[in-house]
Amino acid sequence: MNTSEIKLLADEIRANVQKVVVGKSGIIDHLLVALISSGHVLLEDVPGTGKTLLAKAMAASVGGVFKRIQFTPDLLPSDLSGINFYNQQASQFEFRPGPVFSNILLADEINRATPRTQSSLLECMEEAQVSIDGETRKLTRPFMVIATQNPVENSGTFPLPEAQLDRFLIKVSMGYPSVEEGKAIMKRFKSGNPLDGLNAVATADRIAEAQDSYSQVSVHEDLYDYMLALIERTRNHPDIVMGVSPRGSQALLRASQVHAILQGRDYVVPDDVKTMAKPVLAHRLILRASTRNKGNNPSEAIIDHLLSELTVPAEDRLIARS
Repeated sequence: MNTSEIKLLADEIRANVQKVVVGKSGIIDHLLVALISSGHVLLEDVPGTGKTLLAKAMAASVGGVFKRIQFTPDLLPSDLSGINFYNQQASQFEFRPGPVFSNILLADEINRATPRTQSSLLECMEEAQVSIDGETRKLTRPFMVIATQNPVENSGTFPLPEAQLDRFLIKVSMGYPSVEEGKAIMKRFKSGNPLDGLNAVATADRIAEAQDSYSQVSVHEDLYDYMLALIERTRNHPDIVMGVSPRGSQALLRASQVHAILQGRDYVVPDDVKTMAKPVLAHRLILRASTRNKGNNPSEAIIDHLLSELTVPAEDRLIARS
């Protein structure tokens, strides 16, 4: 699959999702970036902004197995991964797969589960496999976790540990709709839920093909230096306790490559890096206590500031060399 075919596939999925979700084209593109680059997404916002609706619309647009699980404090790791149970009729143990054995898993209100249960997703999200009773089972491709959480209601929740956050390729907030979008939402849902009639426009096999092919997007040496300069500055910033890990730098590269495809290019430019820097890197920063309450989103503000300090590679030179 070449980059033009991947873009056409992404355009079809985006158009299908927008039959249900009003506006939010940038957020939809971020989900497409994660889907094509084999990443996972954390949707964080207040209740009622359409997080679950967006996740279900994306899943409905991609043919494959979709599972949803509501995270609660009493949820056990085996409720996610599955268990070996004893079949008395067959007189042997049989494996009963959990919801992680799917193509798209919606982890609703993920921060309501205990850290023990949250940690059961670490192996799934990073290595696309599950180890149960000493046996490792591979997950079906594509595999994508779309998790939601409410940032304002802290009663009965367990904040995601840094290791869990680092597994998410992208973290985004839906935000409130504009007045025009709010009006369009009321009209669209006036007679029913359009999600009920949404059909798949892509197969799981096509998504897997795209995941195998997006890496053909070329990246100039100057852009590697540009991305690494940004990463290095997060590790030496006075307001940051722990900067971006090598996993984060790889995530920025992958996200920039797919974003380039969505823009109709087979090469990365600085704007791709700038667009994906905040959703890919901000949630990976561990800030000092004195910095956490500065402004609305201090992590994103720091990324913006670091980007403004960096010398941007000349795009015309990048295009010529690509």
